[in-house]
Amino acid sequence: QVQLVESGGGLVQAGGSLRLSCAASGRTFSNYYMGWFRQAPGKEREFVAVHRWSGIYYADSVKGRFTISRDNAKNTVYLQMASLKPEDTAVYYCAAALSCSGYGCYDSRSYDYWGQGTQVTVSS
Repeated sequence: QVQLVESGGGLVQAGGSLRLSCAASGRTFSNYYMGWFRQAPGKEREFVAVHRWSGIYYADSVKGRFTISRDNAKNTVYLQMASLKPEDTAVYYCAAALSCSGYGCYDSRSYDYWGQGTQVTVSS
């Protein structure tokens, strides 16, 4: 089992920045690929970013504005968000996958564990 707890969400004006954190406990954190997803009201959960050992990948909608990183010593993955837009408003979830490959890493069904989510609201 892996427990994931997100933090760092909040209300920010358009153009602002936030850093989300996801603290993991349980099984060996370094064994997992870590991803971020988000879900806006009335919409399906969508992929944001994933940190794999073979590379880091972003959704086109956040590329160049968001940065995913991890600190294995702290069992934490981060999502630094900059130049935020109102359309970034959503509940953000971190997730852990033992393995995924290619486009499978963009699919929420590839992930084994999920946090409870943290709300990000961007005002215009």
